[in-house]
Amino acid sequence: MKVKKREELLESSVKGSLGFFALFVGFLFPLITLIVLFYESLPAIKKFGLWDFISGRTWDPVAEVFGALPALAGTLIVTFLASIIALPVSVGIAMFIAELSPKRLKPVFATAVELLGAIPSIIYGMWGLFVIAPLMADYIEPFLQETLGRVPFVGRLFEGAPTGVDALTASFVLSIMIIPFMSAIVKDAFEMTPELLKEAGYGLGATKWEVIKNVIIPYALPGIVGGMVLSVGRALGETMAVAFLTGNVHQVPLSLLEPLTTITVAIANEFTEADSDIYLSSLYYLALILFVMSFGLLMLAKFLILERLGKRWGTKNI
Repeated sequence: MKVKKREELLESSVKGSLGFFALFVGFLFPLITLIVLFYESLPAIKKFGLWDFISGRTWDPVAEVFGALPALAGTLIVTFLASIIALPVSVGIAMFIAELSPKRLKPVFATAVELLGAIPSIIYGMWGLFVIAPLMADYIEPFLQETLGRVPFVGRLFEGAPTGVDALTASFVLSIMIIPFMSAIVKDAFEMTPELLKEAGYGLGATKWEVIKNVIIPYALPGIVGGMVLSVGRALGETMAVAFLTGNVHQVPLSLLEPLTTITVAIANEFTEADSDIYLSSLYYLALILFVMSFGLLMLAKFLILERLGKRWGTKNI
């Protein structure tokens, strides 16, 4: 009886401890972070409000006038372009590893791709600045200006001097950073497709590509969307790699070849330079906006996109 009571006491203690840590990490820690950011942002909130701060284009620490639109626009532009570039590449990598590569080489290819995620972001930033940026400035961006730059409306996106330190280069390097995360999630989603569904497709006379297109991809669609959303969350919070390549200019870029800034870059570069309370509070306000954006995106993906796609494809196909 004593041994049984001791085991029950130990089990209840472990359950209670794990439950507390789960509650702290999943609910209390984000809530505490939100409260701290909101409290530190109160001076800027009272002075600028919400709409005036978000729509403001001026970031002038001397005059103590702060607007978040340049940093907010830069964050959205870089994240969107990086996601668009990374999505087809990640799906292709995941498709090759899960369905097309020889079985003996699958672990080799999977490990090689995952190793890209282990590289520190500052290394990506230095590599992008000293290797990719000169290539973009000397070859790729002039080529894009000579080709796509002559297309009506689209050519507006490629106006300006090709310096290599701009939105396009930052988006390209950021896309390489999020490819390992996106491809790993998509690969797992592909591998979760039941063999019975694949064999049914082959039994009906479908080819390898027809099975991938009509069976595997529809079944794995929630995983593809989930991988993209999680990678977007990763891209929103990236700092060091983007800091090397954006130029940290507070302006709303009208061209992909113009320098810009993001919320994370502005906070990292200017936090130690904030010499007034309103300046520091405005940086906290930027952090609060980024926190709400990231948290809201993940919540939207969880309760709207993934749940609906899971009901549409996953449950129906099982």
